Amino acid sequence: MLAYLFLLLAVAVRFIPHPWTFTPVAAALLFFGARGSRRFLWVPLVVMAASDVILNKLVYAHPFNWDQYVIWVWYAAALWLGTRLRANAKPLPVIGAALASSVSFYLISNFAVWAAYDMYPKNLSGLLTSYTLAVPFFRQALEGDLLFTSVFFAAPVVLAALSGMFGESDHTAAV
Repeated sequence: MLAYLFLLLAVAVRFIPHPWTFTPVAAALLFFGARGSRRFLWVPLVVMAASDVILNKLVYAHPFNWDQYVIWVWYAAALWLGTRLRANAKPLPVIGAALASSVSFYLISNFAVWAAYDMYPKNLSGLLTSYTLAVPFFRQALEGDLLFTSVFFAAPVVLAALSGMFGESDHTAAV
């Protein structure tokens, strides 16, 4: 249940005012991969893609381009990375997955922007400029990914501890 709640939170945050790139998207995808139903791993992809279309078309009036598919592939990769945490959701692997998500999104999305649009020259200098100008956004994304991933993966542990404190014997529905 938490995996679906965190997914809905990630989508909702994208629609409300927030610091640029400071969202729980990566954390929700990692958590869903780790704790969501394997049978329904397609749900976060569809929900995130639908929210992208709505945001790009209706909110930002941004043209749909092939670079959006790159982002959707990244969503799938983040979910897959989350599945690697199913058996080992200890702090170090979780933080490593959050870092890998942040770095991979930074590298892939900025490469796609450089390749898809005429914002930068199509040479090494233009690519490096694209990465350089994105560093402030990367910092916020990294901070958000680390924070939200830590909170999301800690939530079941905290809920289990609280459940134990109040004498409930079965807390598996929360996970």
